Amino acid sequence: MPLTKILRLGLIHVAVAITLVPINSTLNRIMISELGLAATLVAVLVSLPYLFSPIQVWIGAYSDRHPLLGYRRTPYIALGLLLCAGGAALAPTAAFMLAAGGAGPSLRGLLVALVAFGAWGMGFNFATVSYLSLATDMAGEEHRARTVGVMWFMLIVSVIVTAILAGRALRPYSVEALYRVFYVTSGTALALGLLGLLGLERRGAAAGTGERQSFGQMLRMIGANRQARLFFVYLVVLLVAILGQDLLLEPFAADVFAVPVNRTTEYTAIWGIALLVALLLAGALTRRVGKARAATIGGAVAMAGLLLIALSGLLQLTALLLVALVIFGFGSGLSTATNLALMLDMTIAGQVGAFIGAWGSGRRAGAAVRHAAERRGARRRDRAVRQPGGRLRDRVPARGRGAGRVAAPAAAHQRGALSRGRDAGPGRAGGVRRRLVVQSAVGSHRRSAVRSSVTAY
Repeated sequence: MPLTKILRLGLIHVAVAITLVPINSTLNRIMISELGLAATLVAVLVSLPYLFSPIQVWIGAYSDRHPLLGYRRTPYIALGLLLCAGGAALAPTAAFMLAAGGAGPSLRGLLVALVAFGAWGMGFNFATVSYLSLATDMAGEEHRARTVGVMWFMLIVSVIVTAILAGRALRPYSVEALYRVFYVTSGTALALGLLGLLGLERRGAAAGTGERQSFGQMLRMIGANRQARLFFVYLVVLLVAILGQDLLLEPFAADVFAVPVNRTTEYTAIWGIALLVALLLAGALTRRVGKARAATIGGAVAMAGLLLIALSGLLQLTALLLVALVIFGFGSGLSTATNLALMLDMTIAGQVGAFIGAWGSGRRAGAAVRHAAERRGARRRDRAVRQPGGRLRDRVPARGRGAGRVAAPAAAHQRGALSRGRDAGPGRAGGVRRRLVVQSAVGSHRRSAVRSSVTAY
């Protein structure tokens, strides 16, 4: 397949992915820490793409059988883009309306939030299953690893760039700046998606033939295939294993090696760069050894990297940790690209969308386990930063060698900032507390950018 078509598929991939950045990296934390919304409510709203993921099987199967205006995938991708971008643009309005209820979320705000986040989550699933089905239709078996590698490379780079730009746009933080980031991100996503989509699919798809199946029948048909069942379980376990590391990597470096936050961010960047390199090289490897063997190699390299990370902690060798991060990032990239290419192969002619939907549900199930664990960890970190009354704690908990040296400057900075705020009056103090919380969320953009994109897909 020509590189230009792969790049256009990548633009659609990028368009859907960048709508996740301001929601997952900033808005969720602002909703909890600044607006005081219940963490459970926020977790449910942000998790709607995962909760809606089983419907991918129905969307994919429906698009297999019901082309619109002669196009099998394009109308469903376009609908997904519109819902995704529109829902993301409405998300900050919904968040502030929820908080307007005072003691609890207002009914009007809750309805708007369900519409906004529901449209975003439904659009995410509509677009994802449809453009991956289109990629499967367009790319021959020999080109799928290359197609996946380029698409995911574009996704990760674009998400990182979006996170950096959004973080800069939110300094200093204001409500107007937050709205502006969401509107610009949503508009850019819609423009990029339509640019990649229009004219990409050839017109003239015929309507599907054969017996019509209900949603339950489709699930039973896929479940009756032993190979499909095993692959579904494999995808879930693989994603939990590989994506679960980002809950541990930065705390591991902080607790075991007592390094500050900026250094742990650099460690995450090392892992991400190695992953990007592997995505670009995965296609060449699969052409030489085949997808299944390449996936095995990727998993083995990732496992070796994780074992070396653990060994570096036991031996207290920072140099070994850096080498292990490179190995683990490279193995993660190989495993991601080769297993996604395998996923595109694990389909049946005439039922591509249904099977891609099933694999998408498997990926979301694995990601949901990781997401739930991250949300639980985030709530614990929030409680460590804020007291129940909304006041920042006077100290920052830390463990490991040199923990006091790491924690003391941060605690002194927070105490000084709050002291200056109190001297200026209660309103000023509240503003200082709010900016500290929001700037903490903004600062997490770069650290979570790669993780969010890989986890979501």
